[in-house]
Amino acid sequence: MKQRVVVGIDGSIIAVRALDRAAEEAARRGAALEVVYAVPDLDEAGPILASSLSRLRERHPALEVTCEPVVAGPVEALLRRGRDAALTVVGTHGLGGLAGLLTGSASLRLAAHAEGPLLVVRGDRSPERDSLGFQEVLLGLESDADADAALYAFQEAARRKARLRIVHARTHRPLATAGAAAPGHVVAPLRVRYPQVEVETQAVRSGRAHSLVDATLGADVVVIAAHRRPGRMGPQLGPVTHALLHHSHCPVVVVPAGDASPGTPSQR
Repeated sequence: MKQRVVVGIDGSIIAVRALDRAAEEAARRGAALEVVYAVPDLDEAGPILASSLSRLRERHPALEVTCEPVVAGPVEALLRRGRDAALTVVGTHGLGGLAGLLTGSASLRLAAHAEGPLLVVRGDRSPERDSLGFQEVLLGLESDADADAALYAFQEAARRKARLRIVHARTHRPLATAGAAAPGHVVAPLRVRYPQVEVETQAVRSGRAHSLVDATLGADVVVIAAHRRPGRMGPQLGPVTHALLHHSHCPVVVVPAGDASPGTPSQR
């Protein structure tokens, strides 16, 4: 089955940025692009979807595109359509209206529930910076449970021909390979699998969210594992992921994490 990239739109400017980024991601992967517009009435969807399709045909004429209006809440629609997608893309604002202001942004709710990688388009990249192409992928790495996020980051760096910078929590455990500055058995196999990726590592104290936020100033995208914990309103994100979704200077990719080691509280 051909891979799909799913993007949510709502007619806002940030949604147009998300649409453009999703199209780039789909084209780079050789995937189909599915544009989802959640509305209370299907008759409202026509103009926005037509405008989106026209923009995509102009910029990516070879891209396979489907546009789907859905009568549902935007979070529910994107969770359902993105369940088996290679990537779901959304803007950091919009897709919520008053309900979003009352219950938290759609991007936070999506990150707390998504079953696959979620790209949240945010940051203040200038046209001059964009013209340089991708230079750096940033990975926030905390524990062994972040293996899927690490794989995504290596794949992204390989796709983009960019260097990979790993900011990880300082650990007292022996590393599997000499000179490896991140959990050895997570990173070492990926170095072998992706020898073309230039890797730089930096150790910081666990839970230092501001270190990652500061590092996003020089990055084109940051990848983080989402460690969720139970809450009264459903799964809750850890403070580091929460901080990145609110304050990152570049787009954020949130990848669901595996189970952390028993007794180890997550800071993500």
